[in-house]
Amino acid sequence: MTAPPTGAFDASFLADPYAGWAALRRAAPVHRITLPDGAPVWLVTRYPDVRAGLADERLSLDKANGTGRWRGFSLPPALDANLLNLDPPDHTRIRRLVGRAFTAARVARLRPRIEATADELLDRVAPAGRADLVADYAGPLPVTVICDLLGVPADDRSSLRGWTDRLLTPPADDPGAAGRALGALHDFLIRLIADKRREPGDDLLSGMIAVRDDGDRLTEDELTSLAFLVLFAGYENSVHLIGTGLLALLRRPDLLADLRGPDGSAEGSLDSGLPEPVVEELLRLEPPAPLAIRRFALVDLTIGGVTIPAGETVLLGIAAANRDPDRFAEPDIVDPTRPVGGQLSLGHGIHYCLGAPLARLEARTAIGAVLRRFPGWRWRSTRPS
Repeated sequence: MTAPPTGAFDASFLADPYAGWAALRRAAPVHRITLPDGAPVWLVTRYPDVRAGLADERLSLDKANGTGRWRGFSLPPALDANLLNLDPPDHTRIRRLVGRAFTAARVARLRPRIEATADELLDRVAPAGRADLVADYAGPLPVTVICDLLGVPADDRSSLRGWTDRLLTPPADDPGAAGRALGALHDFLIRLIADKRREPGDDLLSGMIAVRDDGDRLTEDELTSLAFLVLFAGYENSVHLIGTGLLALLRRPDLLADLRGPDGSAEGSLDSGLPEPVVEELLRLEPPAPLAIRRFALVDLTIGGVTIPAGETVLLGIAAANRDPDRFAEPDIVDPTRPVGGQLSLGHGIHYCLGAPLARLEARTAIGAVLRRFPGWRWRSTRPS
């Protein structure tokens, strides 16, 4: 193990993170670093080690197995009993129950609504001939989809997006905003679950309330935590995937020309959405989360020739692994001819993302709709030069 390259995780890293990930990957497979909040962690950067780590049962998601030096994002207990904090057998039990409600058929039924929402949003921006990619499109579309999935009433959706946005990007001049948003969101989910229990509908939340397996069912805290996870992760990850995916394509006019067909109109060529190989490449190139959820070593273990003591925190670098040139040839370009498979953006092993089919469906539909509706659109940065 060597020391991280000078400048890792500082302003220069943020200005060009993939160059930073590449430097870390070249320097060593594992780095001992300190996060901005002062927490010491072990960062894993190379594809074979990251993939193996995602499925390694010796790396625990349960915070009780850490040394206590990890800080991270603090949630109240009623929102913390979710799949991102659990190991087997608790993880196995809850995932089995949720899987009975979060079915492929339920996700497939959302497709017409996703298509209609994409067209409605694009209808609004069409007269102006320009749009803020996130504020006008990549942000509001996933909120609508997740709210439809959970059965959130239409009158509550604008509040829900406001709370979620304040959690993700709290105002710099209001340090208490995130905490208030979290409290409001918690209260809302408790009320929503109570409403669904009284009047169930054909939605995921009603399905999770009703699901049973040999008498076993989700507890109240598990229901609230899972609703929070579906809402928060489904929104954040889809915003990133749609936004960065579109940006990556708009920066590749040659690839856009291929997708839009010989006459450049995109009519017919994208009627079924963005082709699957392109979606997989966008997931690989721009993972919604550059790091997997933190893990804690249950025993002393060796990764990439480096021994990590039991109880220490491990971060698996998805963004670094997905562009490892030893796994992917010419990793920094979108190559739809690349064999599908291998990207780690949606996880690997028992913690593979439960919402992966929905994430792919949203990306295919949302990105495909923009390219189909506006074949002449181009990207223009609003950042000062």
